[in-house]
Amino acid sequence: MNKFESRYAQSPKEVKQMDTAALRENFLIENVFEPNRVNLTLSHFDRYIVGGAMPVDEKVDLPNPDALKANFFLERREIGIINVGGKGIVTADGEKFELDYKEALYIGRGIKAVSFESADKTQPAKLYINSAPAHHAYPTKKVRQADAEIVELGTPETANHRVINKLLVNSVLPTCQLQMGMTELKSGSVWNTMPAHTHDRRMEAYFYFEVPQGQSVCHFMGQPQETRHIWMQNDQAVISPNWSIHSGAGTSNYTFIWGMAGENLDYGDMDHCAITELK
Repeated sequence: MNKFESRYAQSPKEVKQMDTAALRENFLIENVFEPNRVNLTLSHFDRYIVGGAMPVDEKVDLPNPDALKANFFLERREIGIINVGGKGIVTADGEKFELDYKEALYIGRGIKAVSFESADKTQPAKLYINSAPAHHAYPTKKVRQADAEIVELGTPETANHRVINKLLVNSVLPTCQLQMGMTELKSGSVWNTMPAHTHDRRMEAYFYFEVPQGQSVCHFMGQPQETRHIWMQNDQAVISPNWSIHSGAGTSNYTFIWGMAGENLDYGDMDHCAITELK
């Protein structure tokens, strides 16, 4: 049975009072993937949906939760999918798209039926999902890593040497407001999105994967002068409010997928926070 969860938005004042359990309950998404299920979490921050589909030995359909009050999931939404498992097949209104590891697919508003399946049940696909409200129908398009806009940032000396793969962004394909990409940390580097920033015009969600067995990632959130942290494991996601920083440090290098939505499509729209001013 598929799982759908809705989570309310919180203000900085509320988050300031939260203990570890409350932070995890409101922002951490622990079970993104479960065999033969689609798990979805709706955040009231910009009505963003984070989830995952893990078809093993059967095809699974993208559900249409009652809470959306829609005739079908993509009636007023767009969706981005990035495969972090074995080869997967996504079918959108009868058109099939094969997604290898780290390949992405954008599906625009108006597509009525979406399903997921694995090419090999012994190596099931893990199809990570982000979705945002959409005002226009843009074409469905597959994006490979070779198609991405790639930026290399950081240095080994500051432990933040990383490669940013901009996959579903407006420099690669048109979307309404959804943007997704993937950041790969180089060996020996552990910090992501450092120096940190906020952007009150957009919320974000991070999905951490390729975290080696026995290692973890500490995700930092909150206002720059009132930060909090959440310890995360492999294949887990976290919701980042518009007013919050979103950064992390792992006990090893790792990869994460960032997704965001809001008022604009300007990737560089950031309010930077000096490292020495974080508290």
